Amino acid sequence: MKSLFLLSAALFVVTLSSVASNSPLSHPALKASEVFVPIGSTGKMISLMDLSRISVKDFQEYTGKKMSWGNKLMFKAAQKQLRKDINPDGTMNSKRMAKLLSKGSDVTSGFHLGGFILGLLLSLIGVLIAYLINDDLKPSRVKWAWIGAAINLVLWILFAAL
Repeated sequence: MKSLFLLSAALFVVTLSSVASNSPLSHPALKASEVFVPIGSTGKMISLMDLSRISVKDFQEYTGKKMSWGNKLMFKAAQKQLRKDINPDGTMNSKRMAKLLSKGSDVTSGFHLGGFILGLLLSLIGVLIAYLINDDLKPSRVKWAWIGAAINLVLWILFAAL
């Protein structure tokens, strides 16, 4: 019983820290010139601003690999989308891009407290509720509702065995 209490206390502390780190006020506007991504297998880094402006020939030289005709077209299309996601002042204007970049730096971003509580307390009804709520966090909420429901089932089995 002590270990169950310690486990729930540890989960509570982890969830509180993840909620605090995911607040929208904690992420300032991202500058495309300050965000670097790895290119190729050599580990070279390039900023998103430079990536949005680099020519195909320069990109091939940078990576050391020749691109096929189809890959060149896909690269140009991705560059066009990247340029649309960068404001004239150099900041990122895409919520999707900011979300992806912030997920890479935050290892707890996948946890969803609401989904976990729904699954833990309401079991399959909580999972159904998680499926019915439509917003950007639905996949994470549904995943954690299933995990909470599984933990609920394990706890019921343990208590039934006692």
